[in-house]
Amino acid sequence: VTREDVEESLKAVFQFVKDKEQLLQDLRSKIEETKKKISEKQHERDYWLEYKNVGSEVHAERISSLEKDIAEVKYELERTEEHYREALKVVREENQKQFDRHMKLLSEAALKKAVGYLDKNCRREIEENEWLKEEVKIYRKEERDLKASVQLLEEENTSLVAKLIDIKLQHLRV
Repeated sequence: VTREDVEESLKAVFQFVKDKEQLLQDLRSKIEETKKKISEKQHERDYWLEYKNVGSEVHAERISSLEKDIAEVKYELERTEEHYREALKVVREENQKQFDRHMKLLSEAALKKAVGYLDKNCRREIEENEWLKEEVKIYRKEERDLKASVQLLEEENTSLVAKLIDIKLQHLRV
């Protein structure tokens, strides 16, 4: 074995040891990184366990409270909507009544104005016509009343005649 072989062998061993030390150093750094990751994951796990045991209950209560608030707001919204719907209906009816009243007043005013433009004879005819309309209404009412009373009298007479005939038949039998 020569000196060169020994030196090469030593260099190879030295290089092997140096490589192993470098590998050991790399493994140590990887172990440190892994320990850091494990520590981070442990902290994260502890956080989530604490959340699971304590924080989730707080959030669950908060969620429940918010859901109740949402339900109350929806209920109030529905009540308010119904109130405004009813108010709108009342306002529309009132507007319609006022419109009808206004149109009636306008038509009466227009009629009076139109009558004002007519001559005296035409105005007298219109007034007489209105008086006659009122009289016709009165006579028609009286006519209905008279017809009703005539019908009652006819029915009464019919029943009396029927009784009279029955009595005559009984006398004839006797």
